[in-house]
Amino acid sequence: MIVELLVATRNAGKMKEIRRILASFHDCEVLGLEEVGIDYHPREEDLETFETFEENALSKANYFSGLTGLITVADDSGISVDALAGAPGVRSRRFALDGGSASYDLDGQALDDANNRHLIENLRGVPSKGRTARYVCLAALVESENLKPRFFRGEAPGVIVDIPAGSNGFGYDPHVFCEELGRTYAQMTPEEKDARSHRGIAFREVALYLAKKV
Repeated sequence: MIVELLVATRNAGKMKEIRRILASFHDCEVLGLEEVGIDYHPREEDLETFETFEENALSKANYFSGLTGLITVADDSGISVDALAGAPGVRSRRFALDGGSASYDLDGQALDDANNRHLIENLRGVPSKGRTARYVCLAALVESENLKPRFFRGEAPGVIVDIPAGSNGFGYDPHVFCEELGRTYAQMTPEEKDARSHRGIAFREVALYLAKKV
């Protein structure tokens, strides 16, 4: 039996990673929002207004599952920096916007760049030993109205560096140094990143759960 799994994201970089991570689960057909005919609607901007990764992920999964009737997974991810009391956390995607250092019409790479600049500015004067951080991914899986949602969490450690390095990945990856490999997440190969990233950890757990149900 093939499981049709809707991945509820409009982030192209995130979708690419999730497809790659789930590729080894051969009984799963990964579907994107555009593939099932779900065009963007402004109400989507109100789906991630909660204070926890769990609530944001579940909000998205419930919304798109309700529209399609498909088994749906959505994740909320971000980076939590110890020196910033866990910020930007759930506000990672809008960090520069919240801080007033970027225009609200920014998106894609321009928004990534603004977020990274805002992060480094907030860490000015903080020594490297105080720049520890962790990526967090919380995936919420909604199978039907009659089943409780499932949550899968992944975390990956790093240290924030001022000078960006690497052209792979997206988001904060060029500024997050992985001490295990001695390079940033943006310098990793796709295989290296999937093996240890927050999203890789969480979505492998999603795949294992679905595999047991086939």
